[in-house]
Amino acid sequence: MKDVTVLEGRFDDVDGRYALVVARFNSFVVEALLEGAIDTLVRHGVSREKLTIIRVPGAWELPVAAKRLADKNEFDAIITLGAVIRGGTAHFEYVAGEAAKGIAAVQNSTGIPVAFGVLTVDTIEHAIERSGTKAGNKGAEAALSAMEMVSLLKHI
Repeated sequence: MKDVTVLEGRFDDVDGRYALVVARFNSFVVEALLEGAIDTLVRHGVSREKLTIIRVPGAWELPVAAKRLADKNEFDAIITLGAVIRGGTAHFEYVAGEAAKGIAAVQNSTGIPVAFGVLTVDTIEHAIERSGTKAGNKGAEAALSAMEMVSLLKHI
């Protein structure tokens, strides 16, 4: 791509303040997502002193907490972590869909990166696989996304 300017985030300039908004519901999975996110941030040079963990009851409450944090303008990125596991009712669709829409709305209305680290899975087994076993750790992936966006926004 000669003569074309390309901007993208790097992982050597990710310093900043990160808020991790963590749902307590399904904590047996979500705590592993949190550990993965923190480990990834620290391994890339973000000091633990620049991390703030905010706990909310469940995925449904993630957007409102993320919005309040974004409005304070004290964080360079927000990482939302939760797990919505399908059950026998339509509850899954409502919670998963509204959490996703709400989190996207926060990012789009504030300009602060809000990483989506919310598992929306059919079974407990799928949740466990995505929180640090066979399918990686989606909390770590959300942290990578947040860091890349912090870096990118520094260069735009």
